Amino acid sequence: MSRATRLRGSTRVRGGLAPYAAREELSRGRRYPEPRPDFRGEYQRDRDRIIHSNAFRRLVYKTQVFVNHEGDHYRTRLTHSMEVAQIARSIALALRLNEPLTEAISLAHDLGHTPFGHAGQDALNHCMRPYGGFEHNLQSLRVVDELEDRYADFRGLNLTFECREGILKHCSLRNARRLGDVGERFIRREQPGLEAQIANLADEIAYNHHDVDDGLRAGLIEVRDLLEVRLFGREHAALLEQYPGLNDRKAVHETIRRMINLVVSDLILTTRERLQEARPASSEEVRKRSKPLVGFGAAVLEEHLELKAFLRERVYRHHRVLRMTAKAHRVLEQLFTAFLERVDLMPETHRDAAREAERAHGAAGRARAVADYVAGMTDRYAILEYGRLFDPAERT
Repeated sequence: MSRATRLRGSTRVRGGLAPYAAREELSRGRRYPEPRPDFRGEYQRDRDRIIHSNAFRRLVYKTQVFVNHEGDHYRTRLTHSMEVAQIARSIALALRLNEPLTEAISLAHDLGHTPFGHAGQDALNHCMRPYGGFEHNLQSLRVVDELEDRYADFRGLNLTFECREGILKHCSLRNARRLGDVGERFIRREQPGLEAQIANLADEIAYNHHDVDDGLRAGLIEVRDLLEVRLFGREHAALLEQYPGLNDRKAVHETIRRMINLVVSDLILTTRERLQEARPASSEEVRKRSKPLVGFGAAVLEEHLELKAFLRERVYRHHRVLRMTAKAHRVLEQLFTAFLERVDLMPETHRDAAREAERAHGAAGRARAVADYVAGMTDRYAILEYGRLFDPAERT
């Protein structure tokens, strides 16, 4: 039987969770104990709290690659997070893993992102270097643990350990040692659960393929440029052979759709084969392994990395994107410097938080509170704040 034939058969999903899936009854729980929900599961409650958070709503005005005001059809952090969740849920369902947990991790993974995408993170990290640096994964965890302040009994969203751990994809040993339970796996060099592994790769699949679409829409690249990328070129040629008169816009959409289907299907089949070989009896056995079990086959991984390298060179380093990056650095660095020098320039809530943090942790606490304010801004709010501070004609 060919791999393709086995793949078609692999879409049939049997009921019930696999033994190595995350299970609510075995969860390590929440930081603050709460009564169990009546009509939903614990991981569903995590997902719902994320969706209702202020930080999640702000993602609609945070950039993916292009600044928010450049067009209505480009991806934002919100639409990207939804696309990641959709891909991740499909994979989790096929592998009989915990869908609500996978979805919750996927929806929360970018909550700590700055305005202006990675350019904003780089700028804020540069500003925070004397005070411990800035990293958006850590900031996402900080958002759900501390900065969302909506509930009477606790700060943060009080998410389950498994969701919090899944949000934290990367972490240095220095940071891991101060994070308590969610930092333990980095110290022990263990893996996260399969649901977190899926969310991580679904993130890569989503931004790889959808940045192709946005890059074409913005005119940074053209279809003829992409034909040299094996994954795109092969799927595009097969599509036009089947539909020779298809217009360009539909051809791009159909090609990207087929590309996503191919890499997602390969990931499902490859991961299933690895699980059958490893035979983990529980989620804890998955954690003890030296390498992740979720992944692509060798051939698809090579093409996946080729597409990633193409986007890095032809889209992310395009002069128009680099100009936006330069502007983002200037805006965020000047905002941070101004607020750090005078915290009373920030709104009252953030001003008070900065003063309290300074009393508790000195200059580093003050800087971290300023970084929290700047990181939480949307693209358009950062631009407005910049104008209010530095443009004499702008109303305050």
